[in-house]
Amino acid sequence: MNSGSGIQELMAAETRASQIVAEARIARGDRMKQAQTDADELIAAYRMEQQDAFDKAASASGGTGGDASSKLQAETNKDIQGMQGQFTKNAQKAVDVLLSKCCEVSLEVPTARIRSTQKLYGK
Repeated sequence: MNSGSGIQELMAAETRASQIVAEARIARGDRMKQAQTDADELIAAYRMEQQDAFDKAASASGGTGGDASSKLQAETNKDIQGMQGQFTKNAQKAVDVLLSKCCEVSLEVPTARIRSTQKLYGK
């Protein structure tokens, strides 16, 4: 019975050890979750602080850069008007070129084609 009792003690010790390991894993997971939550809160606070600093700097420097935006818009409108003028000026020329290429069909057979056909049919 002494050996049976020793086996029982070993089994009980193994069960306790596995319970301790499982509890340690659960505690580690809980600590990791808490650390992640704390880190997310710190990141959100830092992000908010940096956004506030940026907003203050942007408003102190004249807002959203409206002057540069208006210059860019004026330049873009000028370019668009120039392109529309070129289109209007060259539209008829483009149509004429396309029509001439579509309507002008040459009915002349090249001499090389005539020779190759003559050789093929033995004339």
